[in-house]
Amino acid sequence: MPALPVHGTAGREWNGHALRSLDADTRRRLVRDDRPYHHVMADQLPGAEPAPAADLAGLERAQPPAGADLRPRPLDPAEHGRAGPGAAGRLYRHHHPATRARQQRGLVLRLLGMSAAPLLRQVFGFDAFRPGQEEIVDAVAAGRDVLAIMPTGGGKSLCYQLPALMRDGLTVVISPLIALMRDQVRALTEAGVAAAALTSGNSDEENSEVLRALNARELRLLYMAPERLASGATIPMLRRAGVQAIAVDEAHCVSQWGHDFRPDYLRVGELRRTLSVPLAAFTATADAETREEIVKRLFDGAQPQSFLRGFDRPNIHLAFQPKDGPRRQILDFAAARRGQSGIVYCGTRAKTETLAGALNEAGLAAVAYHGGMEPDQRRKVEARFQREDGLIVVATVAFGMGIDKPDIRWVAHADLPKSIEAYYQEIGRGGRDGAPAETLTLYGPDDIRLRRGQIDEGLAPPERKAADHARLNALLGLAEATACRRVALLRYFGEEAAACGNCDICDNPPECFDATEAAQKVLSAVLRTGQTYGAGHVIDVLTGTMTDRIRQRGHDRLPTFGVGRDMAKPQWQAVIRQMLGRDLIRPDPERHGGLAITAAAHPVLRGEERITLRRDAMTRARPAVVVRTQVDEEDAPLLSALKAKRRALAEAARVPAYVIFPDRTLIEMAQSRPRTLDEMARVNGVGAKKLESYGEEFLRVIAGEVAPMHPARRALAGRASGDLFDRLAEAQARLMRGEDGTEKPLSVSNSALRRIAEDRPRDLARYLDAARLDRFGAAFAAEIAADPEG
Repeated sequence: MPALPVHGTAGREWNGHALRSLDADTRRRLVRDDRPYHHVMADQLPGAEPAPAADLAGLERAQPPAGADLRPRPLDPAEHGRAGPGAAGRLYRHHHPATRARQQRGLVLRLLGMSAAPLLRQVFGFDAFRPGQEEIVDAVAAGRDVLAIMPTGGGKSLCYQLPALMRDGLTVVISPLIALMRDQVRALTEAGVAAAALTSGNSDEENSEVLRALNARELRLLYMAPERLASGATIPMLRRAGVQAIAVDEAHCVSQWGHDFRPDYLRVGELRRTLSVPLAAFTATADAETREEIVKRLFDGAQPQSFLRGFDRPNIHLAFQPKDGPRRQILDFAAARRGQSGIVYCGTRAKTETLAGALNEAGLAAVAYHGGMEPDQRRKVEARFQREDGLIVVATVAFGMGIDKPDIRWVAHADLPKSIEAYYQEIGRGGRDGAPAETLTLYGPDDIRLRRGQIDEGLAPPERKAADHARLNALLGLAEATACRRVALLRYFGEEAAACGNCDICDNPPECFDATEAAQKVLSAVLRTGQTYGAGHVIDVLTGTMTDRIRQRGHDRLPTFGVGRDMAKPQWQAVIRQMLGRDLIRPDPERHGGLAITAAAHPVLRGEERITLRRDAMTRARPAVVVRTQVDEEDAPLLSALKAKRRALAEAARVPAYVIFPDRTLIEMAQSRPRTLDEMARVNGVGAKKLESYGEEFLRVIAGEVAPMHPARRALAGRASGDLFDRLAEAQARLMRGEDGTEKPLSVSNSALRRIAEDRPRDLARYLDAARLDRFGAAFAAEIAADPEG
């Protein structure tokens, strides 16, 4: 009978048994090797007797014997003289008293030639792949370049971990967060896979152990953050370690204008080219534009084998509610799910702390998490959330991408997410185990202002800002949907689906009405006011509300003034919000967020298409709490644009933003909207030096192109002497060739005009020579005498 092949003559016993009971199939799948794979060691199987090396021929894929114990045994630091397992990952050295000496010299047994399915059961304990996994695993294991778009919770990590066990050599995994790497390394090492991570969170001792294992070629998977690729020593290190493949987790982070952009992800393409090895990229969040950028950045434009496994998470219940006492809404939602782990996402750090406190006061265990916390504090929250059942984490978007907790039962948004992609990714952290999970997203006018401001204050080019506004409009459309939310969500990602029966609209279909006439009134008001005003001004026109701005612009004389008095302002707000979601109107970034109609609105305006809106949303559109904002809704887009300019100037000068202008100055600019340097100079906080340094920059944001102004005149900007300077300059131009226009040309320098305007002299002889005094003296004196400040 063929015997079990064992390296050398040691290892004749397994758990004290003679090696006689293994069948031929089991013997054929085992082979000697000095490097760890999935470690099936000499103390883990019942055995037979040693075999000659000649019996290695004809190895076939086979399952291990039923009942075999394949759990690894970790290295004992006391016996081997090295540090024990830490954050870098346990490097397992399996041992048995009878074979320990040889194992210290690197003797391990390795499973060879096993296909994916047996390894799936053997290593990870799964009897079957999840839908879509097996084809991806086969493509990655075959050494092809792969781009896989899989839903959150769809098992992305297994699609690169399993192929790493099916090939020789090392697989490098680029991952964005230390917490994510720690979780995966911990899970792999517990499964007996030689995996480790090189992170900034490692101790020197841990990093030394990882480097030793790399040099010894003992690892199958090495995790590292993309930032480590910036080090010149990293690529030579990976070359020496025998890297055979690269896996990129959260590949959407390579998208320069995406919501999770990490600049060092751009180095991954260079790593692939340098090592000349296949690359597999994985993400759950990538629309068509992001997928194109991934292909460009990671695969040099060469099309990889792509897998789009769908975005549907049918186990997640989708729900939205207009804000109506948002704290109470969140508390009620959480209380109804007491004892279940959940996440509440908030738009600001301060809100995470106040809302976590409110939940605790209500008897619900909750903890805040945001990027302003110390790293140790954040790690404690992460560990506690992983460890405790029923804990609620109230967090900003800083939380989640590195959390691999399968039994999160609900995800709530206390504020509207920044985009539909962010929404999809964040709700996807619930129900990763496939069991039912619930979501609730609250939204209101304050959210829209916040998200618009974040887009407009960013440094992206105008076309990118327009695209981000469109993404936000899509999310607003999802919030105001009149039919199945899942259909709307999946349609955004390019998928068609039938009504799901697992969203709030399918549960309770909303009351809708024909809103064509209301929409036409809005579109008409937008057009007649020049497509330059926000929702607040348009609603004032519709409801016939007389304001200073309407009176100054003459908009009370428009045919649309007062045509919407049949509905209250909150109802018009809901109509406009729903029209934004339908992309019938859109903020124009070139006009500081003024509403403009889109091509899709023309058929509605002409009566060729009907539009249906939700009536229930109109009755709940009013925010239940007073939202304190820096400026009125009408001025918020311009304030955002001014802040963006301030941020750019501050970064260029490497000074705090308030050194350029404080908020109160920008607020006054947004409210008063100066159109000249004179008007700008009258804004509180704009002194002469700042007017000279920054006045034109900010005026361009507000008014577009700025007429050039001589420095002598600019020195008088905003002062009465500036007006006098202008009148003196006009008189000089009129008399340059005398009263009859036939005399020799004469002029007065701008600096002299400035002195005259400032001093308003009774005697001009000290400022003008005889010829100029004769030509201009009387006219100048008349202007000085007529000056009200004289």
